[in-house]
Amino acid sequence: MRRTVDRTAGKVMSMREAVAAFVHDGDTVSLEGFTHLIPTAAGHEIIRQGRRDLTVVRMTADIVVDQMLAAGCVTRLVSSFVGNSSAGSLGELRRRIEHADPEPLAFEEYSHYGMICRYLAGSQRLPFYPLRSYAGSDLPSVSAGIRKVASPYPAADGSTEQIYVVPPVNPDVTIIHAQRADRRGNTQIWGLTGIQAEAVYAAEKAVVVVEELVADEVVRADPNRTLVPAHAVDAVVLCPRGAHPSFAQGYYDRDNAFYRSWSAISKDPVRLREWLAEWVYGTADHAEYVARLGEEFWAGLAVGEALSEPVNYGRRL
Repeated sequence: MRRTVDRTAGKVMSMREAVAAFVHDGDTVSLEGFTHLIPTAAGHEIIRQGRRDLTVVRMTADIVVDQMLAAGCVTRLVSSFVGNSSAGSLGELRRRIEHADPEPLAFEEYSHYGMICRYLAGSQRLPFYPLRSYAGSDLPSVSAGIRKVASPYPAADGSTEQIYVVPPVNPDVTIIHAQRADRRGNTQIWGLTGIQAEAVYAAEKAVVVVEELVADEVVRADPNRTLVPAHAVDAVVLCPRGAHPSFAQGYYDRDNAFYRSWSAISKDPVRLREWLAEWVYGTADHAEYVARLGEEFWAGLAVGEALSEPVNYGRRL
């Protein structure tokens, strides 16, 4: 069971401190964020700290997973999509799965909705979660976790229905990236939202990485944006631009040029490891990574304002 977290204490840590405290060899680590807010900087710090034998759970396994594989961090991947986000392929992942080069990768595959159901089951501490969408699919033949059970309720015609179920996923730690949080961990996300809240609740521990820390009053002024409340969070890490090359809605744009370049980089194992040596091992932390790219680069990813209209929550007179 999750330990009780002091709801009044500040939980701010550096990325180095958070990874050291909450990510251990052999752990199951969830890294979630859909299209934007991908926790890339957290993945890089896991690489720097040399974690090994990890099971990584990520619905859309992409560049950061490819990098962690190349660094030798991951032995098992649980996912529903693998690819370079419409811009190409993942060379290291393909070598592992197709040729066991330099070593095999254990891979558990589910559909997107199957993964959502696994997080729902995990967050609610259910033994499994039922779904219909595997009917007619060949995924049950390649994933031992997808099974059938007899419904305890009769179908409309009185027969006993056999329905697919998936098991819960309960990571040792979930790491997500978000736009902002207060020091207690009340975390606000807008734009595309994925399964971050459920992934946090499913985990034993949770680390939230944010673009900015804000005062309590900012969170209280717009409470419906709080997708992850403080009581579910163990650490808050301030890491501006920590989702690059993905984007953070309202903060910076997607680095499409990097996505397009990754296929060529990852296709060549030597070039991939040279990239890791320069941009991950060769940087002390994400701040140095950001500085090395330079302000002119970041200016090219700048975004303009598209403000949301304030709403009146009302107050007692």
